[in-house]
Amino acid sequence: MKYLRWLLHPFSMLYGLVVIIRNFCYDSGLFKSKSFDKPVISIGNLDVGGAGKSPMTEYLIRLLKSDYKLATLSRGYGRKTKGYLTATATATATPTPTATAPATATATNLGDEPAQFKAKFPDITVAVCEKRVEGIQRLLPDHDVILLDDAFQHRAVTPGLSILLFDYYRLNDPHMLLPAGNLREPFSGRWRAQIIVVTKCPAILGDEEKSAAAQRIEPLPWQKVFYAHVAYQHLTAMDGKITPWCVDNDMTVFLLTGIANPKPLLQHLSGYTSSIIHHNYPDHYPFTPKNIAKLAAEFSACKAQKKLVITTEKDAQRLQQSWFNGALPDGGDLPVFVLPIKVEFLGDSGPDFDQLITDYVREHTTYNRIH
Repeated sequence: MKYLRWLLHPFSMLYGLVVIIRNFCYDSGLFKSKSFDKPVISIGNLDVGGAGKSPMTEYLIRLLKSDYKLATLSRGYGRKTKGYLTATATATATPTPTATAPATATATNLGDEPAQFKAKFPDITVAVCEKRVEGIQRLLPDHDVILLDDAFQHRAVTPGLSILLFDYYRLNDPHMLLPAGNLREPFSGRWRAQIIVVTKCPAILGDEEKSAAAQRIEPLPWQKVFYAHVAYQHLTAMDGKITPWCVDNDMTVFLLTGIANPKPLLQHLSGYTSSIIHHNYPDHYPFTPKNIAKLAAEFSACKAQKKLVITTEKDAQRLQQSWFNGALPDGGDLPVFVLPIKVEFLGDSGPDFDQLITDYVREHTTYNRIH
């Protein structure tokens, strides 16, 4: 891997030059970046892969949805549609989604993460648009707050508040740009954030470890740094209903993932059982019935008395319940369960984080409307 990085280094230099010039044009005003009067909060990261943007977006939704008319706006990565779309939690009569006819909340129409937001929070507006400025302009007349999922590099928008995430277990990765490394822009780009959150931390993190993490990030004087970990919830069925199933050492788990970094999930499940068979696919992988047929065949051949299939909330958006019905050779259903997650801040820092967010929203909201 080290030698491959060196081979790719010239391409990273070229990529970095393009990104640096682009950022300079925005920073100097040569390229226009639009700001807005109402609160616009961006959640993003510097590198590719999962730093926990979707769970952080969900945390903000829970924090704000009771007091403000809230909308999320994403690019809609992996969707088969184009342009601006809003989501509906139920099927629509319109065969082709349009900006005026909401799209059914599926990964095909919206992308897996927006579909997940709408499934969990049906009362908020979930929108997708490649052009974030256009998306914000469409949403603002009827909404108080806009949450931009994965928008740190979208320089056409100047968010009022920017939250930058760092994966705790990747802090020591070399600060190298794509394709030799994992950074989407130079590490110096972190200056645009007001809040930094180190995600996926151990549940217990000492002052020494926090200090080491901060030294690696080198936060700027105006940046507040918080530490958070992933809190795994109870297993649910595909429809979101909590089930009585639990994992113990007698259980064989077939883990089905198509996410950027499944290692924390594997580590979590390993604390309950040593028997894990991982069907690992690339991030945002478009699952097919063929993939499930392979999984069902291996599941049926497994001699364990207690066994089940676990997947993530994001992956569940790219799966169909009908694929599991009657999938086993004996005609039985493949038992597939979802493991939800939440963000929890370490120690007593959660209220401080909440206060920063609510203060910003309150100060930049011209009127409050409980819906």
